[in-house]
Amino acid sequence: MELSNTTQLKPITKWVGGKRQLLPSLQELMPEKYNHYFEPFIGGGALLFSLAPKHATINDFNTDLINLYQVVKNNPNELLSLLQEHSEKNTKDYYLEVRGLDRSDKINELSNVEKAARILYMLKVDFNGMYRVNSKNQFNVPYGRYKNPNIADSETILNVSRYFNSSNIEILSGDFENAVRNAKSDDLVYFDPPYVPVNETSSFTSYTSDGFNYNEQVRLKDLFFRLSNKGVKVMLSNSDVDIVRDLYKEANIHSVQANRFINSVGTKRGKVGEVIITSY
Repeated sequence: MELSNTTQLKPITKWVGGKRQLLPSLQELMPEKYNHYFEPFIGGGALLFSLAPKHATINDFNTDLINLYQVVKNNPNELLSLLQEHSEKNTKDYYLEVRGLDRSDKINELSNVEKAARILYMLKVDFNGMYRVNSKNQFNVPYGRYKNPNIADSETILNVSRYFNSSNIEILSGDFENAVRNAKSDDLVYFDPPYVPVNETSSFTSYTSDGFNYNEQVRLKDLFFRLSNKGVKVMLSNSDVDIVRDLYKEANIHSVQANRFINSVGTKRGKVGEVIITSY
């Protein structure tokens, strides 16, 4: 299922909940064969880029992220030129100026390429590479402390652009259910939703301004089993908590451990229990 004669692809940006840590476990639990690949919560795309399927549909509710992927596909050189400008101007004050564009109508004056460069620049230099917005959908992550951030990473961006253009990759932005409407028997769907919080203080409801609550987790569970009943191969990752185990008790639940570095308190980072759930 992998592209031949291609450089090993990697994510173009860090993403909260990214799956680089879990890749060995995910790859071990992959079905041997599948047709079309679907990933409705693409995020940083670690699994997609490690597999490099020739036929895939990727989606995210986050329009900034999907715009970035579309720009990487269609305008990589213009994107890199703008990222180089951001790199040369990068300071805390400059970052705050760029971040503040969504506090006014100035954000609407930016082209799609300029919006993509803004988001990718901020994710390269902000605290922990986090994407977080407030209730007004305004980016609000503070500036980070990176000495030499690789802001204009031409090798990674051009490799991903070549992959998108040499393969049949459909890029969508919308609801996860809509993203898999065409999934058929022997296709593979990988769900990587915002995780059920291990405790209330770790809730990342700011991933989109709409959040992802328990009702959404139930809707996702229902979709998981509907797809499975159609013969689609379904894999899902989430927190290893009672709520998740109860929702998916009719499926195959595999326990895994992952390092998580998204807690601002260093002593609270470390190994976190997660599950990979499969329909097969």
